[in-house]
Amino acid sequence: MNLVYSCKDVPNRIEGNRLDINENITANKEIEDFISPYRNNVNKNLDSIISYAPETYSKTDGELNTAIGNFMADAVFSESNPIFYKRTGKNIDFVLLNHGGIRAIISEGNITTRTAYEVMPFENSVVVVALNGTQINKLLDYLSKAKRAHPVSNQIELTLDENFNIKKALISGQPVSETKTYYVATNDYLYNGGDRMTFFQPNDSLYTLDYKIRNVLIDHFKKVDTIRPKIDNRFTKLKAE
Repeated sequence: MNLVYSCKDVPNRIEGNRLDINENITANKEIEDFISPYRNNVNKNLDSIISYAPETYSKTDGELNTAIGNFMADAVFSESNPIFYKRTGKNIDFVLLNHGGIRAIISEGNITTRTAYEVMPFENSVVVVALNGTQINKLLDYLSKAKRAHPVSNQIELTLDENFNIKKALISGQPVSETKTYYVATNDYLYNGGDRMTFFQPNDSLYTLDYKIRNVLIDHFKKVDTIRPKIDNRFTKLKAE
């Protein structure tokens, strides 16, 4: 059957009214009664206490390394390396995350599952990238020029002079070797060029761990009764004399 429409059948103007969504809108009781048990269960899980913070930690508490950034990078290393080693027989050399990926402070007091969602609301997952020494030097050069506290795990010791030139760069206490393959854990956003981190591609190999950064934090929080992140010497700048 063929349907034929006339131009007369098509309205030439559609009118509508604006409905403001605010506190004056009355909830539909039937829908609210249906949703309420699920909402209460989600909130119960999110508000479950899983660790404790003795003070407040912010990504603005240091110039090139922060307590919260150090904590996150070290957590990714400690939780991801056993998985990576079990699959490959290799160890992660270090972790690199991004300063902008930290979306909230960790407040002094009880840490809950909700805390992890606030700090890392994105769906970013851990990937491990095999890079050669030349690419590692490009990575370190990026960090020196970024002038931001991009989190790195404590296997790195990067020291800049007062003009942000690299003065010392060590990985696990050793200078970078041009001929060595390094296994760098990061997140899939950065691997795909986020924050202009283009040095991850091309690469020798990519390993996807199917492990969200948020879940890394939750797992790590559950293992420590009290977190004690600190600013240290992993990424520093010398003061002008």
